[in-house]
Amino acid sequence: MSGQLFKDETLDIDSDTRSELIARFLDFIDDESVLREDEDLFPYESDGLAVYRQKPPLVVLPETIDQVQKILRICHELQVPVVARGAGTGLSGGALPLKNGIVLGLAKFNKILDIDAEARTATVQPGVRNLAISEAVSDLNLYYAPDPSSQIACTIGGNVAENSGGVHCLKYGMTVHNVLQVTAVTIEGELITVGGTAADTPGFDLLGLLHGSEGMLAVTVEIVVKLLPKPNTTKLLMAAFNSVDTAGDTVAEIIANGIIPAGLEMMDKPAIIAAEAFAKCGYPTDVEALFLCELDGTEEEVQDQLQKVDALVRKNNATVIHIAKDEEERLQLWKGRKSAFPAVGRLSPDYYCIDGTIPRRHLSRVLQQMNTWSAEYDLRIANVFHAGDGNLHPLILFDANVEGELEKTEELGGKILELCVEVGGTITGEHGVGMEKINQMCVQFDSNEITQFHAIKNAFDPTALLNPGKAIPTLNRCAEYGALHVHHGELPHPDIERF
Repeated sequence: MSGQLFKDETLDIDSDTRSELIARFLDFIDDESVLREDEDLFPYESDGLAVYRQKPPLVVLPETIDQVQKILRICHELQVPVVARGAGTGLSGGALPLKNGIVLGLAKFNKILDIDAEARTATVQPGVRNLAISEAVSDLNLYYAPDPSSQIACTIGGNVAENSGGVHCLKYGMTVHNVLQVTAVTIEGELITVGGTAADTPGFDLLGLLHGSEGMLAVTVEIVVKLLPKPNTTKLLMAAFNSVDTAGDTVAEIIANGIIPAGLEMMDKPAIIAAEAFAKCGYPTDVEALFLCELDGTEEEVQDQLQKVDALVRKNNATVIHIAKDEEERLQLWKGRKSAFPAVGRLSPDYYCIDGTIPRRHLSRVLQQMNTWSAEYDLRIANVFHAGDGNLHPLILFDANVEGELEKTEELGGKILELCVEVGGTITGEHGVGMEKINQMCVQFDSNEITQFHAIKNAFDPTALLNPGKAIPTLNRCAEYGALHVHHGELPHPDIERF
């Protein structure tokens, strides 16, 4: 198989190649859109996972598809790697720059190109913010369902790259379930369209393949998304408990009783206290856990489900049960959950966000093990969950200024992810693999499966120039990781700078 997913990133791009890139880009892009001074490059040195940083040698900001095609053709000709970047809100190091490549920034692709209210679709560029779609169609009584916590800033192109979820993905699905068509550019500069606006399209499901591919197969330049009618009725119930286990068991009971809430989110005590201090949203702070259960649909359907959920939480001895009295209070209660990450950031100089998914029935076991490890590693953990679909977001609090603490935090994070696999789950629910979880890919998949991933990458990008070194480990790396597991060693990321 030709091409390698990992290249030697310890060497900088050579000055002649850099100069040639700049000169050729300036033939068709404005000078201000070819960034090459340090003060312009530093904002691109990491994504939301700021524990890994690397200043790129060059950032290019095209604003037309033709410019993207030309950029990729030049990079293909000169064999220069390309990292596509949206808003930089990713949390797995997927947009981490390379020393020997360029960053292709898509921030200028920020237009909503078409809204078809009858077909309930919107055609958007990849740099359009997630929330901007719902804002644009609100007057039509429509909205775009996937809503990551970063929706005010994250972009649709990045959502496609990571197959993002969000609070309401339990009922309405991930990004892949809400996108009809993607237009993308290959590394050779070829424009391709996958999917379609019809009910079904022939051939292989390449649309599904591009979702979650983390910029390794093609560069997305246009997306057609589904729009949904706003629900007739929406109710939000908050329930608090004196036990995390009881809260988790109640979540499982709700789903087992055939109720699929629009959103079902859970937080433990450290996250509750942080969110309340930050957002002043009305959370009780003397409890061990709480969840927010949102139900939507017709008036009759919602009232029936609300009564059933209320009965379940009372049966399980909830200490606080509160139903939002109006839309303003509903949004205020959600504000606390959606502010959880920045809120927890006030508790410690740094935090490390894990993203793993487990079967709901194992929630108690995984939480208990995390508590044990938290004490062993002397690192606090605040937990935020997409509880309905078992998507965990443990936030490990640490101080990067303390020597060795980041490495200790990474080790603990890796153990949590491997525990998720052990109980039948996966190492990511929505954040992607990037650089953060690349070692744990060796635990999730065997050599045959990883070889198949490489074959797919090779079919799209045989010279391995699109976001190389991310998401899919080499078999050699997995062999080394397995050996280090046996000998209790550690496999660092040698080609990235830590802060």
